[in-house]
Amino acid sequence: MSKYSVILGNLGNTRDRFLSSGYKDELPKETLIRQAAEIEGVKGIELVGTWDVTIDNTDEVGELLSKYGLECVSIIPDHFSQKRWGRGSLSAKDPDIRQQALDYTFECVEIARKLGCKTLNVWPGQDGYDYILQSNLIQERNWLMENIKKVAASAPDIKFALEYKPKEPRNFSFMARASDTLLLAKETQLDNVGVCIDTGHALVAGENVAESVVILQTYGKKLFHMHFNDNYGSWDDDMIVGAIHFPLYVETLFWLKETNYDGWFSMDQYPYREDGQGALRESVRFLQMIDATLTDSVMDEIRGLVNTGDAVQSQRWLRETFFK
Repeated sequence: MSKYSVILGNLGNTRDRFLSSGYKDELPKETLIRQAAEIEGVKGIELVGTWDVTIDNTDEVGELLSKYGLECVSIIPDHFSQKRWGRGSLSAKDPDIRQQALDYTFECVEIARKLGCKTLNVWPGQDGYDYILQSNLIQERNWLMENIKKVAASAPDIKFALEYKPKEPRNFSFMARASDTLLLAKETQLDNVGVCIDTGHALVAGENVAESVVILQTYGKKLFHMHFNDNYGSWDDDMIVGAIHFPLYVETLFWLKETNYDGWFSMDQYPYREDGQGALRESVRFLQMIDATLTDSVMDEIRGLVNTGDAVQSQRWLRETFFK
């Protein structure tokens, strides 16, 4: 069976740009960790640097995770929410900012090691540009790659999962799609640098998530991590999994199994107004439902469908299998 985890902050007071104080009350970190542990099937947690964990409180956080029986499955360095990263972090034009971002990423490696965590999920959301003729596209993309390579080369015991997203907070992100992020990862020539697929980011990028899975698994087994959520396709709405794209997740989980993905299924959502624990629980249950349905015999049925290529037959199969 698949391994399920959640990003801790998804249980808290998620904020949008219209209400800076958020729509909910702030909850203690222990309450959030306890709520994560209460979701059936969830055994892992992802922590965002500076939001959830710092070098100073690592021991305290580790004790709480141990208390509630949760494994830290990734540290997400905060390369996106600090004022200093407003014009870029690992690819910033300012060499001092690039060095700060590099030093901070090294610090996150040490946090991960202290927590027994094997993955850094790197989303450099501020690394990109907003206007035409604003970016030195060759130089800045190279700085991003070289700085990732520096940290990853120094930490062969840690996997670096590079998370892509086409836009937001910048209008154009340097890591925008599965394929260009795969190229960056392979350019480092390091086995411990790969890619994280966020299903919502892939949808905004116009990708078929299942095909992105296959591309990353085919070219070097570079799919290191998965974030699950849903959206309407035009923005990163971070909704409950399966709320919009039901058949897409059937195909995605099929190809994850078919390509022997053995990483975590991690929930990454922003339930602004919904009960956070309830939203994450429904997402996990939805994926567990599909996961449980994909028995050996059902996997054989899908292999037959994709080899035949009959769209009518495939749609009939989906209806008869999941809506009996």
